[in-house]
Amino acid sequence: MTSTAPPAQHGRAPHEEPPSWQRRLRRFGYAPRTTTGLRERLVPPYAVMPYRAHVWQFLRVSPAVFYAVRRTLPWVGPLLVTLLAGVLRFWNLGNPKAVIFDETYYAKDAWALVHQGYEGSWPKGVDKSVLSSPDAVPIPTDPGYVVHPPVGKWLIGWGEQLFGFSPFGWRFAVAVLGTLSVLLLCRIGRRLFRSTFLGCLAGLLLTVDGLHFVMSRTALLDQVLMFFVLAAFGCLLVDRDRSRRRLAEALPVDADGVLRPSSEVASRLRLGPRPWRLAAGLCLGLGFATKWSGLYTLVAFCLLTVLWDVAARRTAGARRPYAAVLKRDVLPAFVSTVPVAVLTYIASWTGWILTSKGYFRDWAKGRAGLSPDHIGPIPLPRFDMTWVPEWLRSLWHYESEVYTFHIGLTSGHTYQSNPWSWILAGRPVSYYYESPKPGAAGCPRTETEKCASEVLALGTPLLWWAAAFALLYVLWRWFFRRDWRAGAILAGVAAGWLPWFLYQERTIFYFYAVVFVPFLCLAVAMLMGAVLGRPGADERRRATGAIGVGVLVLLIAWNFIYFWPIYTGQTIPIDEWRQRMWLDTWI
Repeated sequence: MTSTAPPAQHGRAPHEEPPSWQRRLRRFGYAPRTTTGLRERLVPPYAVMPYRAHVWQFLRVSPAVFYAVRRTLPWVGPLLVTLLAGVLRFWNLGNPKAVIFDETYYAKDAWALVHQGYEGSWPKGVDKSVLSSPDAVPIPTDPGYVVHPPVGKWLIGWGEQLFGFSPFGWRFAVAVLGTLSVLLLCRIGRRLFRSTFLGCLAGLLLTVDGLHFVMSRTALLDQVLMFFVLAAFGCLLVDRDRSRRRLAEALPVDADGVLRPSSEVASRLRLGPRPWRLAAGLCLGLGFATKWSGLYTLVAFCLLTVLWDVAARRTAGARRPYAAVLKRDVLPAFVSTVPVAVLTYIASWTGWILTSKGYFRDWAKGRAGLSPDHIGPIPLPRFDMTWVPEWLRSLWHYESEVYTFHIGLTSGHTYQSNPWSWILAGRPVSYYYESPKPGAAGCPRTETEKCASEVLALGTPLLWWAAAFALLYVLWRWFFRRDWRAGAILAGVAAGWLPWFLYQERTIFYFYAVVFVPFLCLAVAMLMGAVLGRPGADERRRATGAIGVGVLVLLIAWNFIYFWPIYTGQTIPIDEWRQRMWLDTWI
C-alpha cells in the first residue's frame, strides 16, 4: 500500500545519503526526521517487490526470472484474477433456464430494442413461449411504456443478437461486464494503493462477492450501471496522476536537484488536454443512460475531481488553491464531464428518436406554443417552444412522466428493504425459487421433504460484515489522517448508497447496492493493507499481519463457496437450504 522507496530527509532527494555527521550520531541513538519529497507527494511511486536472495535461491528462482516476473506482475496478476472471475460467472450461465425476477422486463425490452429501435408492449404470460420457442414469438409493434433509459438494454440486446433470445443470450453481456469490472478493480486498486498485491486483493474480493456474482449472471441494469461507475472512477484516477505529473514536471529544481514548490507555477499553470476526464464524462453519461441513479455519481465524481485539483495545486505551492482551481480548472472540468454526459444520454435515445412508433414519440406534434403546464410535470420556461425540436419536446415529456412514476413508486414488495440494512445484508432478494419433489429436478429420491432451488441476491456475508468495519477505518483515515485514498473510496460508497436514504418511502431493493460493492472491496483491501503493515516493518509484524489477512481472505472465500448453491440455483435438500438462511430476514 505504500512505496518501498526511501523517504527524502530534510528536503533532500530520496536517493541522497544523510550527511556524515548524522551517520556518526546514529550510534548514539540519533534518528533523523524523515519527510516525503515533493515529487513523491505529487506522484507517489509504486511499491516494488524486493529481491530477497535467500528466499529466491531457496526456491531455485534466478534473479533474471524474478525480475521478469516482477515486470509482468502488474498485468499478469489482475488478468489471473479476472480469469477466475470469468470462469465462475460464465459457468452454466444459462441455468436456471427461466425468466428470473426483473429479467421479464429487460430481456424482452432489449430484444425489441435491437430489432426495431424502441421497446414493445409485450402480452402477459409470454415468458413461457419465449423459453420454449423464442423464434416463434413475434415482437410487438405497439410501443411499451418503460421507465429506464436504454443503454443497459442495448447491451443486453447485443448479447441476445449473438446467442439468441435465451437465458444465456440475455445474460451474456452482463456477465462480460461483471468479469471486466474485476479487471478494472484490480488495476484501480493498484493505482490507488500503489500496490499490485492490494489491487489484486480487491479484485479477488469482488470475485467472491455473492451479490456481484449473482448480478453478473442476471440480466438486470444495476450491474451495467456499476461497470460504468467503476470505469469512470478509474478514468478520473488516471487523470489525477497525469495532471499531478504535469505539475511536478513544471516545478523548479534547485541547485541540489531537489524539486521545490512554486506559488506562481502552481497557481498559473494550465494542465492542458485531459482526455481521461473526457472518458470519465462518457462513462458517467453511459451510467446515467442506464439508470437515473447514475446522476448522483456524476455529481459526486465531478466534485471529487475538482477537489483533487485543489489538493494538487496546494501541494505544488499555490497559496490560494481554490482560487487557482476556480480560475484554471473548474470550467474545463465541467465541460469535459457534464455536457459530455448529457450528450451521451441524449444519444442513447437515438433508436427512439429515429422511429415514429416509440412511446410518446409523437407527443409534441401539434403542440407548438402551449404553456409549460402542458409540457409535463417538470415545467419548461414560459415561452414559445416551437424552436425546440419536436423530438426533444417529446423526450422531455416522456422523461417528466418517468420522473413522476419513480417518485410515486410506493407499492409494497415482499423483498423491498431499507438502505440502513444494506451494509449488513439484512434483506436480500430472491430472484428464483423452486421446490422440486423427491426424484424430480435433481432432488434425491431419498429425501422425505421437498428440495430447494434458489437464486438469492445476497452479498457474501463475511465480506459485507468486514466491510462495515472497513468503512469505519476508512472514515477514520479520511477524517483524521486526511488520506485522499480513503476519501475517494468514501465518495464511491456515498454516491451509490446515501441518495437512497432520501427515498425511504419508495419501493427499493438491496441489489441496488451492487453499484458501490467495488468500493466496499477497496475499503476492505485498504484495511487489510493496514493489518499487513508497512513494507519497512519488522518481519514479525509483517508475518503476523500476513497470517491475519490470509485467514480473513480464506474465510471470505469459504463463505462464498458455502453459499454457492443458493447463488446458482442448484437443487439441494431443504435442510441444507435452511442451514444457509442465517437470518430470518433472508427468507
